[in-house]
Amino acid sequence: MEDIFLIVGLGNPGAEYAQTRHNAGFLLVEKLAGKWKAGWSNERKFVSRVAKAEHNGKKFLLCEPQTFMNLSGESVGALVSFYQLPLVKILVAVDDADLPLGEIRLRKSGSSGGHHGLESIEQHLASREFARLRIGIGRKDSSRQIANYVLGKFEKSESGLLEKVLERAADQVETWSGAGIEKAMSQFNGVVDSLNEEK
Repeated sequence: MEDIFLIVGLGNPGAEYAQTRHNAGFLLVEKLAGKWKAGWSNERKFVSRVAKAEHNGKKFLLCEPQTFMNLSGESVGALVSFYQLPLVKILVAVDDADLPLGEIRLRKSGSSGGHHGLESIEQHLASREFARLRIGIGRKDSSRQIANYVLGKFEKSESGLLEKVLERAADQVETWSGAGIEKAMSQFNGVVDSLNEEK
């Protein structure tokens, strides 16, 4: 069994979904791939785009399931099975409409919170015991009918804050893999602008 960390970013494939709020997970793994200078390839057996990287002496698989959000578990289950990955080495990044844009929240485990991508992964792994990093995308009102909102693109006025969020979340992933989840949660969870910028 190789010592590999799997970072899964959730989203929907296709140009029409690029840069949408629901694809915040894709944006994060793309940020990490750029930071770690990792190239993407299409892996048909995993129904995923996958990038292999090394950082601080550790190996990483970055994954963008290409199944569409609600079937993300098919890709994640296939990768976990193939690489024989323990759940403690898996982190899933998702958008969260119940958190405001600018806030991130890493947890060791937990419920899907109604997120269909997480539900699919929990089903395929038969467990909720994997880390999930929620990236706040906010919502304009309290309605549960938010499909149009989450499938909408980030506004230009949000781009600066979004970039800060992705940088902060990328740092949190690096801390999670290096110093552990407790340190990553205590150091980075919360609202980006109010966090101490010192590392």
